[in-house]
Amino acid sequence: MQPNRINHPELEAVLASLVAELQNLLDDQLLAVYLSGSIALGDWDDASDVDFMVVLKDELDLAQLAGLQALHAAIYALPSVWAQHLEGSYISQVLVRRADPNKTQLWYLDNGSSQLSLSTHDNELVMRWTVREYGIALFGPPATSLIEPIDPAELRQEIRNTMHDWAAEMRDGQYSITNQWAQAFTVISYCRMLQSLATGRIHSKRAGVAWALAKLAPKWHPLIEAAWANRPNPSLKYRTAADPALVDESLAFVRACLALAPR
Repeated sequence: MQPNRINHPELEAVLASLVAELQNLLDDQLLAVYLSGSIALGDWDDASDVDFMVVLKDELDLAQLAGLQALHAAIYALPSVWAQHLEGSYISQVLVRRADPNKTQLWYLDNGSSQLSLSTHDNELVMRWTVREYGIALFGPPATSLIEPIDPAELRQEIRNTMHDWAAEMRDGQYSITNQWAQAFTVISYCRMLQSLATGRIHSKRAGVAWALAKLAPKWHPLIEAAWANRPNPSLKYRTAADPALVDESLAFVRACLALAPR
C-alpha cells in the first residue's frame, strides 16, 4: 500500500483488510489490486467513493466467486463508512491488457453494495487508462506491466460514444436525473468528458469543473457551480428530488455538450 498517496488511516485499514482477505482467498490467482478514480487522480474527498480494480490470473470459478461474495459482505460490515463505499471490478490479465470490443461483463461491486453483480461498468478504456497512468498499487506490479498504452484517439472516441449513448438514455427515460445526486453528477460528468476530449487524458471531477468554468460559455457557470456545491452527502441527495428547472437546464447543457462533441 502507498499511504503517502492516501493519508487516511481509517480507509487504509479497510483497504489492508480487503487486500489480506483477497490474498487468503485467491492465492496465486490474485495478480494485482489497484486504486483508481479520484483517489488515484489526487482529488479524493469525503464525498467520493473508493474505486478499485482487481486483476486475476484467470477467470473466476464458482467457488472463488462464492468466496468473494462472502468476503465483500464481511468487508461491508466493518465499522467504517468507507467499507460501504468501495466500488470496483474483477478482471483477468488477458482482458485488462487492451480494449475489449465485446464489452464482456465483469464481476462488479457497486458503491453502497455488499455483493458482486455482473456489469460492463469498468470494462472501458477510461478505467484502464486511469489505472495504467495513475493507479495506486495496493498489491502486485505497476499497472504498466499489465495494461498496454492507450491511444488517445481511441480514448476520445469511447468518451464521445459515452456522451451520446448516455444522453440517449436520458432522452428515452432509461436514465433519470430527477434526483439531486443524478442531476449534479450528470453536469459534472459532462464537464469532465469535454475536458478529456480536449486533452486526451482522464481528469478528476474537480479538475473537470475548473476546466469547464474556464472554457465554457458563462451562461452555464451557475449550473456548473451549483452542481459542484451539491456533491456533499450523496446518499441524501440521491433520495431528494431535484428542482425541475435545474433538471431542464441540465438536459439543455447535455445537448450543448453533444454539439461540441459530434460522434
